[in-house]
Amino acid sequence: MAERQAGPGVAPSTRPQWVTSPTGRPSLVRRLQEQAPNSTQLIGFLTFVVSGAILLLLTGLTLTGAVMALIFLGPIIILSSPIWVPAFFVMFVAAVVVLSACGLGVAVLAGTSWLYRYFMGRHPMGSDRVDYARSRIADTATHVKDYAREYSGYLKSRVKDAAPGA
Repeated sequence: MAERQAGPGVAPSTRPQWVTSPTGRPSLVRRLQEQAPNSTQLIGFLTFVVSGAILLLLTGLTLTGAVMALIFLGPIIILSSPIWVPAFFVMFVAAVVVLSACGLGVAVLAGTSWLYRYFMGRHPMGSDRVDYARSRIADTATHVKDYAREYSGYLKSRVKDAAPGA
């Protein structure tokens, strides 16, 4: 503010003319210099552009090679497809069998490991639920046994009523 209100006898601003406009705000050149990227940002941007161009070139070469291979090898693939289709089917089934067997083996191993830790008293994860289920089953079995005793006593008394000499 003081620069604009400089009167007679006060030294004018020492900044060059292109740095500030007559209104005192920074000029367009100064604003561009402030927004200009530093050398690290410039190197990063150039690296990004070069690597992107290389990857784009490699993608184009790969796509061109795939199309050319399909054009030249397509007739051979079509003529030999009676051999390829069953071969791929057999390989697919074999892969499914091997992967299923491996998965089942891992599941059996995990289950066996869990059971071993459970019976050794190490309390693996989920053992509290198994203990709760076991106690519920035992309680239910006890209730069924008591009910069966009561019901069998009731049936015996009914048999005596139906056949007094029995």
